[in-house]
Amino acid sequence: MSTEMHPSRWGNPAEAAALPESTRGLVELALGVRETPAVEQVSLPPVGLADDVLSELRELLGDDFVLTDDEHRRVRTRGKSTPDLLKARAGDLTDAPDAVVRPATHGDVVALIELAVRHHIALVPFGGGTSVTGGLVARREGYAGVLSVDLIRMKGIREVDKVSMTVVLEPGLRGPEAEALLAEQGLMLGHFPQSFEFATIGGFAATRSSGQSSAGYGRFDTMVVALTMATPQGTLEVGSSPANAAGPDLRQLALGSEGAFGIITAVRVRVKALPAEKVYEAWQFPSFDAGADAMRHLSQNGLMPTVLRLSDENETALNLASQSEVGGDSAGGCLMIVGHEGVSVAARQALVGAALGELGGTRLGEERGAAWAEGRFHAPYLRDSLLDVGVLVETLETATFWSNRDRLYKAVTAALTEALGEKTLVLCHISHVYETGCSLYFTVAAPQADDALEQWLAAKARASQAMIDADATITHHHAVGTDHKPWFAQEIGEVGVRILRAVKADLDPTGVLNPGVMIP
Repeated sequence: MSTEMHPSRWGNPAEAAALPESTRGLVELALGVRETPAVEQVSLPPVGLADDVLSELRELLGDDFVLTDDEHRRVRTRGKSTPDLLKARAGDLTDAPDAVVRPATHGDVVALIELAVRHHIALVPFGGGTSVTGGLVARREGYAGVLSVDLIRMKGIREVDKVSMTVVLEPGLRGPEAEALLAEQGLMLGHFPQSFEFATIGGFAATRSSGQSSAGYGRFDTMVVALTMATPQGTLEVGSSPANAAGPDLRQLALGSEGAFGIITAVRVRVKALPAEKVYEAWQFPSFDAGADAMRHLSQNGLMPTVLRLSDENETALNLASQSEVGGDSAGGCLMIVGHEGVSVAARQALVGAALGELGGTRLGEERGAAWAEGRFHAPYLRDSLLDVGVLVETLETATFWSNRDRLYKAVTAALTEALGEKTLVLCHISHVYETGCSLYFTVAAPQADDALEQWLAAKARASQAMIDADATITHHHAVGTDHKPWFAQEIGEVGVRILRAVKADLDPTGVLNPGVMIP
């Protein structure tokens, strides 16, 4: 796996591929094809930091860990949302940081924050660069410069406690690196978001990430039992026990804070033994409603598998759940992926299977389930291929209670279709399931307008307002960033906004920590 993502595409450049012929034919028929190649690589704005500041940074971290060349600055410009990619493909790299700095220890981070406060420099924590909500685009106005705080050197396991089944991880570990190191101990974390190959432990914590195996292993924020965070006011260390009643849970103040309150330098997380068995299978339901009701039954009756996902009719028809078969023949109805990991898998599989059969499901077997598992991290590469042929593609996600699911589904689908026109394809799947509700993950595709960025921003605004008007959350696992702030403010209300602003003002009075991000 490449250690760096392409500056204007997703992921490993070696994995990029042209649109498969089956998919291209479908796209041409439904949306039209118009080649839209990215511009050639362009130069970045000049470094804006004063020479004396750069010298001080080099004295603190070492010459090799203060990088001002175009190559390093380019790949740390913005994240990987469709607006980010459209800007990069058009040659707009105006948000590039002035330098990339690489601390190695918690002490380095503390000293770096102190330096940033003195010189009034914005700090943007950087893990894998997978943000899709503008979380890596700090406000530049009024600052002496912007530093990308690349945590790549902080990638160790500090402690393994097999008695308590916890480990202490550093923030720069990428998902595969963490799992490989844990596997040497016979352990696993079990957190597999679609960004898994590039996203980091620190990013998982700072955005309250949720993975594809959350049905069995839980969200990342539920895995974190303790953490350490450097702030301009000192170090926050919370989590001295598995549970407590000592006031509000300050872990949750740091988790999801997106670098606006501090820089997370370590997390203690729950781990599990490596599963003895893994089985993924596919099921078919006659409708999205029927499949959703089956998921609700499982979640409310203690029958949760490790993986549980349901595609609606449109997503199933396009075979989007299997990246190698997009545009191919579909089984029809709605496709459900069910995965079981651990011990006694056969017994659990039989119990869940019996329930799904009684609820109207038809077992399609393990082949389709294995195909999903094989291609589970490849969808963002397909987005690049579609952008290359003039198709605007992006994803949105939200969550609500079971009783509100259909209302939310219809509202967001209608908002996107009305904003983008009759040729728009809106696909959806239930990506995460709880006893009380679920997350809806939408994929939308439409012919690109001449100004594709404005086209998408208008559609995103319509869909976001539809989520709030339908009494749902603006984000289930993508975080707030800069893109979601107006709707986040509506979601938490005036008092909620005042609380966040008060915390920001106290911890970061000069506003150097990821300014403009998350706080309404």
